[in-house]
Amino acid sequence: MSASKPHILLVDDDPGLLRLISMRLNASGYEVETVESGEQALARLSVSKPNLVITDLRMGGMDGMALFEAIHKTNPTLPVVILTAHGSIPDAVDATNRGVFGFLTKPFESKALLSQVEAAIKLGGATGISPGEQDSAWRKDFLTRSPVMEDVLSQARLVAESDASVLIQGESGTGKELLARAIHQASARSDKPFIAINCGAIPENLLESELFGYIKGSFTGATQDRKGLFQAANEGTLFLDEIGDMPLALQVKLLRVLQEKQLRPVGSTQSIAVDVRIISATHYMLEEQMAAGKFREDLYYRLNVVSLKIPPLCARREDIPLLAGQFLKTIAAKYNKQINGFAPEALEQLVGAPWPGNVRQLLNVVEQAVALCTTSIVPLTLVQKALHGDEESGYSSFADAKKQFEREYLAQLLKITNGNVTQAARLAKRNRTEFYKLLKRHALDPALFKTPRS
Repeated sequence: MSASKPHILLVDDDPGLLRLISMRLNASGYEVETVESGEQALARLSVSKPNLVITDLRMGGMDGMALFEAIHKTNPTLPVVILTAHGSIPDAVDATNRGVFGFLTKPFESKALLSQVEAAIKLGGATGISPGEQDSAWRKDFLTRSPVMEDVLSQARLVAESDASVLIQGESGTGKELLARAIHQASARSDKPFIAINCGAIPENLLESELFGYIKGSFTGATQDRKGLFQAANEGTLFLDEIGDMPLALQVKLLRVLQEKQLRPVGSTQSIAVDVRIISATHYMLEEQMAAGKFREDLYYRLNVVSLKIPPLCARREDIPLLAGQFLKTIAAKYNKQINGFAPEALEQLVGAPWPGNVRQLLNVVEQAVALCTTSIVPLTLVQKALHGDEESGYSSFADAKKQFEREYLAQLLKITNGNVTQAARLAKRNRTEFYKLLKRHALDPALFKTPRS
């Protein structure tokens, strides 16, 4: 689909109406994809996410409201407009109460349809203000064709327009700080500071002064006043990474700052007003932390006004070729190498890997492969080496592992016997004919293992 035009999925079991509405929307600068049933629509949504779904209400099989309910479960920010020739006020009220964006009764005027479409696309988090003029700079660090990831970005775009605190959850290496930066860039605070701190990387006795600052003489070594990160991020965004690692005593002080919008530097008796948007992140399940008494419930609800969850890389495998290709391009330029891509088998290996370290691990694997690559295409062996490490052979299958073990075992026997096939076969408890067949299968020449006489 085109990146410059908002994408609309149109669902109707009337081919004539599909053509008519498509022509109207195409003429207005939208990119339209049509399907003739709710089931087909769900299949398309598993492949790509449009900016808007327009569906007929009455259709054979899955009707428009059933389609909306299915969409809303997995894509809650995707706007849906329902068209029907059987409209009534109760239908419209019921549909809008359940979250449907708009409800149009056929026959409808083109002006009314286009007005609904434009409003829905704006509200749905599409990055453009008008068709063909999408601004995606705020999300430039996210390469994705995953509907799951697109839904997260749509939610991020919506929440960016407010000052609501956001809690980002996800496994290590999924890009939580990148998402926090994207929200900041899409917000009205984008021209103000974005400051990040890892709450688990700073000792407890230093974290308070790092966040809130201190005054001269407040402790040994405090030779001058120092502003904390809250003051440095004033009018901007403060990203508190790994918030689940924050000590309980400091959680109380953080809660007070969030409630009162004032802080008191260490050693000071004076409060300072601050205006900071808080985005926090964790790989912990904070509900479990609260149940264990390790995280304050009142702070949790203050931070978790809006919750976003980044999917692990294994849940968005369609993005792996995109990400790997971009990493390859960037890293090859960094190392001044002319590398054009991955061998097909190497790319298959990347797509099928488990990725416990997520995007961060993928970046590391690509960098290692590029660093060792001496050809214009990254081969399978380098990807396997980077994925499994030097201590493992990185076999692509059990058959490969068995074959390699058998070859190395036979070679070892020939080394021990100085190339004497009869002795080697005896050690292997195989007859000589069978042993010769094994040597031939692995292209092992016994003569190569004989030690030359001096």
